Amino acid sequence: MEETVIKIGGMSCQGCVGNIAGVLGGLAGVSATEVSLAAGEARVSFDPAQIARGDLLAAIEDAGFDAE
Repeated sequence: MEETVIKIGGMSCQGCVGNIAGVLGGLAGVSATEVSLAAGEARVSFDPAQIARGDLLAAIEDAGFDAE
């Protein structure tokens, strides 16, 4: 497992946090997510053999948020 921190732009409420957590948590290879509105970031534990960090960024962007 690897852990990465992704900076997220565009979150304004707990609904946004829940949306992002749901999107990331539904991806194959993701084992845990922790999304912080105050910090503007997500900590994601994932299996790099199943999913790449770029795929995590793309999923967040597809949900309507900025990710880096």
